[in-house]
Amino acid sequence: MARGTGLMALVASLGLSACAASREAATRAAYPPEGRFVSVGGQRVHVVVRGQGPDLVLIHGASGSGRDMTFDLVGRLEDRYRVIVPDRPGFGWSDPLPGGGTLAEQAALLAGAAAELGADRPLVAGHSYGGAVALAWAADRPDGIAGLVTLAAASHPWEGDLPFFYRVTSSAVGRATVVPAITALVPEGTVNGMVENVFAPQQEPPGYAAHFGPLMSASRRTLAANAQQRATLKPELAALVPRYPGIDVPVEVVHGGADRTVGLDIHSRPLARAVPGARLTVLPGVGHMPHHADPQAVVAAIDRAAARAGLR
Repeated sequence: MARGTGLMALVASLGLSACAASREAATRAAYPPEGRFVSVGGQRVHVVVRGQGPDLVLIHGASGSGRDMTFDLVGRLEDRYRVIVPDRPGFGWSDPLPGGGTLAEQAALLAGAAAELGADRPLVAGHSYGGAVALAWAADRPDGIAGLVTLAAASHPWEGDLPFFYRVTSSAVGRATVVPAITALVPEGTVNGMVENVFAPQQEPPGYAAHFGPLMSASRRTLAANAQQRATLKPELAALVPRYPGIDVPVEVVHGGADRTVGLDIHSRPLARAVPGARLTVLPGVGHMPHHADPQAVVAAIDRAAARAGLR
């Protein structure tokens, strides 16, 4: 009986993996690379490069890809910046890092990718989890960043334990069983609904899902990378917080007043107090996606940081 049960489990697992692989292949064919690939220490990083001017790196958040930035924001900036949009490791078309990659490891990888493109000291803007990566970049590589813009960034530890979903999907067993099941079986409408919820209280912009490709975020490697990164985020931020007073570049902090995903009072308000000279812009009524809800305010913050850094 035990042997038969084990055989059935193996067959089911192989079936889920095959279904997951088929779905991933179809999704990746529908959303091919928008840009080019650079290699950093053997790691392949997918980057989109548009425009001319001072170098600006845009870092996307969790469960996303660079397509979140290329949907609208890049088009508002490429007339006066050379905009570099990487897929973080494990997302979009970039190779994953072992264990998902710490904030410091991701910052080093993206800084290396920017340097491969000739951007040794760019202005860096990061959204949500990408804002945490940008903060690590500023703390670890002060000579390799001209200025910093955080958009609804996770910056400080918060109360509560890691949600059950991430405890499962970040574990070895969960990555081998639950993650393939999600990739193979979760309806596309469910994934689209999760993306829509991130925009609350605003509506998802028309055409966003078609450009972004929500199922790209439901691939096995992206689900695993996202879970592993999320599992270590809180202690990594706790270790990063004491270093904020040492950040010595112009910093613009932008956060929506109605953000229920990354709380303003937990994150950006204390961040603005901790970083010398940081300027906080609170956008009333705006949720977790300020670069879509109020792109003009985000562009203005980027321009201010560039001016303060002497780039414009």
